[in-house]
Amino acid sequence: MPEGDTVFAAAHRLRAGLAGKPLTRTDFRVPRYATTDLSGWAVTGVRSVGKHLFIDVSAGERTASIHSHLKMEGRWQVGPLGTRWRRPGHTARVVLCTDDVEAVGFDLGVVEVLADPATAVAHLGPDLLGDNWDAATAVANLARSPDTPIGVALLDQRLLAGIGNVYRSEICFLHRVRPTARVADVDLPGIVETAHRLLWENRLRPIRSTTGVTARGRELWVYGRDRRPCRRCGTTVVRDMLGGLDGQGERSAYFCPRCQQP
Repeated sequence: MPEGDTVFAAAHRLRAGLAGKPLTRTDFRVPRYATTDLSGWAVTGVRSVGKHLFIDVSAGERTASIHSHLKMEGRWQVGPLGTRWRRPGHTARVVLCTDDVEAVGFDLGVVEVLADPATAVAHLGPDLLGDNWDAATAVANLARSPDTPIGVALLDQRLLAGIGNVYRSEICFLHRVRPTARVADVDLPGIVETAHRLLWENRLRPIRSTTGVTARGRELWVYGRDRRPCRRCGTTVVRDMLGGLDGQGERSAYFCPRCQQP
């Protein structure tokens, strides 16, 4: 599931393949940008901001950014020209080519070409994987809504950017609090520190792990483990639905009813 670490890793792959090179072909398969052609523009950088990804390009004094968001199903594939696509062609939303590399964005929830990329992320809180990560601001942002369930607040990208559904369940388990616990009743500095540590440790891992183990089936503490025993105490893990802020609907939250007391 795409979260901040997933997008960071995608930016890393794209940067390795595209940065410093002119684009020889661009194909935007979304109606608004169907006629946009950035051939001849040079890729000057690739970066992630929370769950957003930007490919910065320039042509002389002109600059722009190709902005994408993976949403739930998106993925970027980067490889030598002619590499077989690993997803169906009809799911490709953008194709970018250099002399030797092809990058394809599949099932992207957002594809835009922006003259001012800052507008796309101006609403975000501190980026957990950003160069200017600010833990104190993230804690202060969360603390402004003391009655909000911590599992809801962690998903609000306006408060801190990069946490998704997997990490919220795992962070709450590690701090022995249920996702429904009030923000006012949890250790916010500790939770923010854990969030930053987990995303940082996983930012370039091929397999995401919160347990410290990457063996298949042992990577996570509670996420996706409903009706299976808790790794810590053996109690059956529970899955519940928990709503979100900023227009987010209810999503699955996992917890151990013994390790995570109300």
